[in-house]
Amino acid sequence: MSQTLLRTSDLVKARPVGIERGTYFIQTWGCQMNEEDSEQIGLSMQEIGFGPASDIRSAHVILLNTCSVRKKPEDKAMSLLGELALLKQARPDIVVGVCGCMAQLRADEIKRRNPFVDFVIGTGQITSVAGLVEEALLSRRFQKRTELPERKGAVVTDIPRRNVGRTPKLKAFVPIQYGCDKFCTFCIVPTTRGRERSRPTEEIIEEVSALAAQGTREVTLLGQTVNSYGKNLLEGRVPFSQLLWKLAEIPELNRIRYTSPYPRDFKTDLIETIRDCPKVMEHIHMPLQSGDDDILKAMRRLYTRDSYLEIIHEIRAAIPHIAITTDIIVGFPGETEEQFSATLDMVSRVRFDGAYMFIYSPRPDTPAADMDQIPAAVKSERLKRLIGLQNSITLERNASCVGQVFEVLVEGTSPKDAGRLQGYSREFRMMHFPGPAELTGQRVQVRATQSHMWGLSGELV
Repeated sequence: MSQTLLRTSDLVKARPVGIERGTYFIQTWGCQMNEEDSEQIGLSMQEIGFGPASDIRSAHVILLNTCSVRKKPEDKAMSLLGELALLKQARPDIVVGVCGCMAQLRADEIKRRNPFVDFVIGTGQITSVAGLVEEALLSRRFQKRTELPERKGAVVTDIPRRNVGRTPKLKAFVPIQYGCDKFCTFCIVPTTRGRERSRPTEEIIEEVSALAAQGTREVTLLGQTVNSYGKNLLEGRVPFSQLLWKLAEIPELNRIRYTSPYPRDFKTDLIETIRDCPKVMEHIHMPLQSGDDDILKAMRRLYTRDSYLEIIHEIRAAIPHIAITTDIIVGFPGETEEQFSATLDMVSRVRFDGAYMFIYSPRPDTPAADMDQIPAAVKSERLKRLIGLQNSITLERNASCVGQVFEVLVEGTSPKDAGRLQGYSREFRMMHFPGPAELTGQRVQVRATQSHMWGLSGELV
């Protein structure tokens, strides 16, 4: 989508005609969980007779699924709402709704700044979107739904059932858990998504089985601390490792991934499952956040650098070829140069295959937002150094793969070269290699012949 989404000249001629219920357009920011929520919203819109619009200007219903993990996606959402005000003036019959994490946090502000918005709905009420669209079409009375599901003690009693009639696809995300109980001082998720709640095991198996029957060959299980799954179920505790084994019994399913685990909860039974279960991929995204113990304590991360290193050592001892990626925050309030150097040291010790590296972004109503902040220039300079170090390690890790043979799930042809195929190895390395498009959806053996920052080039074996 271009920087300027709407032009005044487009407004009147954008009126769609000839569709019984109309069309919808969903703009999504944020994580895989938000992408999943948007897919569920789309399915609910189709159930009440709406079809997807080709672009935002032609839609009868416009839904913004927002993110609040950092400030930038919030700014993008507010900017787009400013443009939608023009569209609403030209076409007052359209429905505009704001959903997701930013809606959960800033519902009243969204309505105050954008009085044309028809409804604001938080993360716990996603299943109500279609109903609110119907109400908006009838009454045009503003609605706000930001209630989060309750958890009575340690037991979950209210998990909305998901729509499993999804569009067939080779790879799919499947949430297994909502919310978080860790309450890191930098993180807004417990506020935007509530307390940790695990989905019933049988519902997850039902959804993955339906996907696999339609052609899905790889699923990625989603949760804020995905490896703490199963502690608060009515059916009794179901360890995450046990869920993985149950899903591996689905015949048509080839691959299982998950994100993101929490370091302290990464136990031996999970390591043994990755080692022993052929359908669980040898890739772990293990957030580090900082390599300094005092910063980890200030972040309220429930591990130390030594305990993190012990987990990494146990994993690599059991699965030597495993790939490990991570998240790191630079410039957390109060971070000294010495403490940042401890993070650089950890990156050098662990030698991650890749990393998502971020400058700390203060989130309102989190403890870290009230701490002493570091100048932006210092944070930017530190991030540049961290990226330089990690990039050099990534290049070395990828170069060490040249000559090795990898199993690759073929996702299709390369957008840049129709004569080459692309897909990910079990270790989550992107592979590009020559081959016929008929191999799409199959698992093939590829020998790496060249390494890059983004992954590997290779040849079919």
